[in-house]
Amino acid sequence: MSELARVNIAHTNIEIAPLALGGNVFGWTADHDDSFAVLDGFVAGGGNFIDTADSYSRWVPGNHGGESERIIGKWMHARGSRDDVVIATKVFSHPEFQGLAPDNVRAALTESLDRLDTDYVDLYYAHHDDAEVPLIEVAAVFSQLVDEGQIRAIGVSNFSAERLNEWIRLAREHGYHLPVAMQPHYSLVERDFETNGLREVAEAEGLAVFPYYALASGFLAGKYRESSDGVAEGASPRAAAASKYLDERGKALLEALDNIAYAHDVEVASVALAWLRQQPTVAAPIASARNVAQLPALLASMSLELSGAELSALGAI
Repeated sequence: MSELARVNIAHTNIEIAPLALGGNVFGWTADHDDSFAVLDGFVAGGGNFIDTADSYSRWVPGNHGGESERIIGKWMHARGSRDDVVIATKVFSHPEFQGLAPDNVRAALTESLDRLDTDYVDLYYAHHDDAEVPLIEVAAVFSQLVDEGQIRAIGVSNFSAERLNEWIRLAREHGYHLPVAMQPHYSLVERDFETNGLREVAEAEGLAVFPYYALASGFLAGKYRESSDGVAEGASPRAAAASKYLDERGKALLEALDNIAYAHDVEVASVALAWLRQQPTVAAPIASARNVAQLPALLASMSLELSGAELSALGAI
């Protein structure tokens, strides 16, 4: 795995393995020790790209946001690994730093840098659009952060194609640094990215696409299947989100994934991630592991190449 080809994030000199490790579980379903073990295993397996957000995991009782960043920061400090990994984080949803007003973005980044125990973030996302803030101000502050060396590159998540195009237009008009990456909701069972204009923007601008919920809350890992009473099996905080996919299409898709996984001697999750990685504009899917037992399937996806027939068969379902 150490010889795995790296992917260059377009318009930058940032090189990543073709899979991002999702940090949403750190401080949630993965405690401190499990998080360290997952991070160690991910890097040992050839990974180097870690995705988090300042709001992870504020939804957990007793958490306030920033727990994931803090764990990642402690891990990098303990391992001396900052220069060996690429860190992406986001601003918008932290309870104390909500929205994209320039002062808020700056304050939120200062706190993220402190939690991550680093002087810079490799890829900084606007986590959501903010209709209350003029987009020119958002484009300006993100560009300034690049000039100041606090971030290396700009990303956009959960924006419409129209708003992303507007950001790019304004940045060009004013000589600002352009976004180089987007993070949409995209997987085998969530295909709006292909038709809502975002893929066209990515193609036209050469943006690197990093899909989140790449395994559909575990459904595409084959973790949740129908039991005898018609209810999704498997106990997890994410089981309810996954169970909505257990319709006829979902069952057919799991059967196809099972067959392809058997043919390649890999796990179902590896196939689902490989399909996504091989889609136009996708640089690396994002997937999380709450323990080291879940890592091999993710790591295997980085080198798994599906045939044209396999890609088409899965896409058709």
